[in-house]
Order: sequence, then C-alpha cells, then structure tokens
Amino acid sequence: MRSTLFVHIFIFSLAIIAATILSLSYFGFINPASFINIRNIILIALLIFFIIFIAFLISYRYTRPTQLISDQINDPSKLAKTFNKSHFLPAEIKQLLISIQKYQSKNNDVQTGYSANQKLFTSILANINDGILVANENGNVSLINKSARQIFGLEQDELIGHSLAKVLRNHKVNELWEKCTLSKQKEMTSFETSPQKSSIQCIATPLNPELPGNILFLFQDLTRMRQLEIIRRDFVSNVSHELRTPLASIKLITETLQDSALQDPPAARRFLHQMDSEIDNLTQMVEELLELSRVESGQVPLEKQWVKPCQLIQLAGERMAMQVERAELEFSFQCDENLPNVFVDSHRLCRVLVNLLHNAIKFTPSGGGLETSAYQEGNTIVFFVKDSGVGIPQKDLERIFERFYKSDPSRSNHGTGLGLSIAKHLVEAHGGRIWAERNPHSGSTIRFFIPINQHV
Repeated sequence: MRSTLFVHIFIFSLAIIAATILSLSYFGFINPASFINIRNIILIALLIFFIIFIAFLISYRYTRPTQLISDQINDPSKLAKTFNKSHFLPAEIKQLLISIQKYQSKNNDVQTGYSANQKLFTSILANINDGILVANENGNVSLINKSARQIFGLEQDELIGHSLAKVLRNHKVNELWEKCTLSKQKEMTSFETSPQKSSIQCIATPLNPELPGNILFLFQDLTRMRQLEIIRRDFVSNVSHELRTPLASIKLITETLQDSALQDPPAARRFLHQMDSEIDNLTQMVEELLELSRVESGQVPLEKQWVKPCQLIQLAGERMAMQVERAELEFSFQCDENLPNVFVDSHRLCRVLVNLLHNAIKFTPSGGGLETSAYQEGNTIVFFVKDSGVGIPQKDLERIFERFYKSDPSRSNHGTGLGLSIAKHLVEAHGGRIWAERNPHSGSTIRFFIPINQHV
C-alpha cells in the first residue's frame, strides 16, 4: 500500500518537473541548451521530488487524523482496517478515535434498543383490539391506530395533523377532549357509532407531564358485552314469565280441587289431566334449558359417525309421523340415495330435524302440508323442512333462533321458544349454519347445511 503510494508520488513529481521545464522553455524563460548536463537535470529533479515529498508527508501527517475521524464517524468499519497500521498518529488522536468508537458502540446499542422498542410499540398499536388516539394541545390528531380507524370507519390517509372534530366527526369525543383539557384529569363517556350502532366507551387521559397538553383517547367496543347483558336480562325475564304461567295454573287447579272439585269425580279428573299437562310443560322446559345450557357451554360430546343424509330424514319423519297424522297434515319426506355420507352425530342431528318438524306441525293448520328433504350444494349437504302454515313474519326471520323468542301474535302461546335455539347450537357444533326463509305464497322453510367432512 505504502510502496504504491511512493510510486505515485514519484511519477507525480516527474510529471510536475517535466511540465515545469516545458512551460519555462515554451515561454522563453530558460534555454533548453543549458540542460544538456544530465547531472544538473537529475539534481534539480531530485530536489523538486524531495521538496514535494516532504510537503506531502507534512500534509499527510496533519490531514490523516482528520480523515480517520471523519471515516470513523461516517463508517466505523473503516477504522478496524487502518487503525492498527497508523503507528505515526499522536497518542491524543488515537485516544480520541478510541473514545469515538466507544461512544458509537454505546449509541448503536441505544439505537438497537430504541428500534426494538419502536417495533414492539408499533406491533402493539396495530394488533390491540381497543382503539388508540392521541390529540395534541391544539386538538389535532398526532397518532391513531388501526382499531380506532375501524371503529369510526376511517381511511388511513390524511388523518395525522387534522383536527379531532374533522377526523372523528363525533361531538361526544370533542366535548370529552375539552372537558379533559380543562380538568387535567381522566374523563369518560359512552356513545354509539353510526351506522354500525356499536356501543363505545371512551376514556380520555392527559399525558402530563411527559407530553403536556396531549390527550390519550382509549376507545373500547362494548357492543358484545351490552348484547350479552341484554340477553341475560331477557333470559331471566323470559324464564320467570314462562314459569309463572304453568305454576299459576297448577296453583289454581290445586285450590279448586281442595275447595269442591274432589266431590265431583268427572271435574276432578279433568283438573288432574290439566295439571298433568302443565307439569309436562314444566318438565319439557327444564329439560330444554338443561340441554341448551350443555350445548352452549360445549359440554355435549358429539359421537360422530358416517351417516347417509336420507337415513336421518327417514328417522326423523318416522318419529313425527304420528303427530303429523293427528294434526291432519300431508307429509312427504324423500331424499336422493346417491347423496354423499356426512360425518355427524346422528342422534343430535336427528333431534334438529325433529325440532324443526315439531315447530312446523304446531303452526300449520289442518289440511296443510309438510315436506322435508336434503340436497347437495357444493361441499355441503343442505337439509330443509318446509310447511304451508301461517309463516314467519319478515322481521322475525333473524330472531326466531334466539332463546324464548316468539313472533307475535300467532306463535305467542305455543311451546317454550327453546327448540329452535337448541337446533341452532347443534348445527353450529357440526360446523354448519341454519336460517329461515318465508315462502312466496304461504308458510316458511328452515334450512341448515352440514359440511361434507373427511373422517379424521
């Protein structure tokens, strides 16, 4: 490396000498004949070379440390290649380079830690379910995460730097920001977004003293929790109502028997028969509540096996044939024997069909008809029960599978309102889905599909 450098210096010096002589000769300052003496030429060349070399060494000695420091700052990897060979450097310069190197090592560690923390913070913001938004002292958005954008239906572009009112367009959040800015304390409010009608709880927290004037907003979607609370409240209310009616009837029958009906055997037998019917209703309700509780909690193990869809339809039809005949209805259950088998719990799935048939029988007047069958659609087998009864109102199609739900007025005095809910959970436990349709002329059709699963 150094020999190459000296060669370059020597060639550069000769070039300067030659250029100098030619220039002086060209402009007439010297006579070329005076340089015929070779020794004088060599002496002059060596003198010029020596002067240039000394000047270069002096310049190199004082500029090299600066270059090394610059290299160390711009590219620390260069120092490892040149530091050990630079013995001519002053001790102060070497110490300075070592200090710079230690500082850069510490700085790199800090940068690595900061980068890791930044990635962690970004990942948390992107994946947390709650919405996060930070507004500065002027009420402008300085940070917003994905969940907050989803809650308010916002696009990612052109949000940062805009006012809170312009971005969210929610007066409740604006009022909360003003209140929190004045009180310097944590504040809370609740509101509904539109058009999703999601129930949102918003908590505003001042970021003092680290970021004075900045407010952190936490948006929690409580829609599911509110829905569960409504379901729980309705469940308690419905159970109380359903139990009150048969218990009141049994109480009244008991009092009547105690007063005078025991002396009238025909009346006593009639009252006892009515009491027996009410007790059967109570027993059915308790059994269905227990079944629904087990199904919803996943405590019902499914004993799956390969079954022909037609076998399920035939079994359910035979079980309900007597009730269909008693209700004076026309009943047809048929199926294509070439349908692929399904891997299901035949007992549970047959119960689904029985519940649907039982529900259809209750609301189909005498002389009407029922039909149940199955067909293949893609990678699923679709079962259906169709009736020509009073039909299901359009507004109730999505709610009839809720616990205790009964459409008014035609269905208010029949059953417990749990059969369709049990059917829904059993179908979903098999990976399927159930839904209801209103027939064009009269009656309704309830369908559910079961995937054609592979045996595992």
